[in-house]
Amino acid sequence: MPAARRLVTVALAISLIGGAATALAPAASAAHSYRCTYNITDHKAFVGYSGVNYRTGPSLGYVSKGLLYRGDDLRVYCGKSNWVYTKLMHRSRGGLPAGTLGWIRKDMLLQLAG
Repeated sequence: MPAARRLVTVALAISLIGGAATALAPAASAAHSYRCTYNITDHKAFVGYSGVNYRTGPSLGYVSKGLLYRGDDLRVYCGKSNWVYTKLMHRSRGGLPAGTLGWIRKDMLLQLAG
């Protein structure tokens, strides 16, 4: 009987720990967009300058993924302050692969159109 009770206690503890971790984990789709404070519904934009950092987050404090160059094609999804969250539509002139997601300052964009 004590072995069965111990087994039930261990199973209950594992279940509670697993449930708490699941409840506290953010949704996968919210991994980047949670920083956004406004939406821009799927707009096209072009980089207006050469050597612009493509960052992991919406400020200079975030790491650069690489450089974007004038004419690189982006799809804009949302923003925070003067930063926008984008996806690179074609391989960048700096070598970043198409589909790379990142943040860029709005004033570095040549065009922001629907």
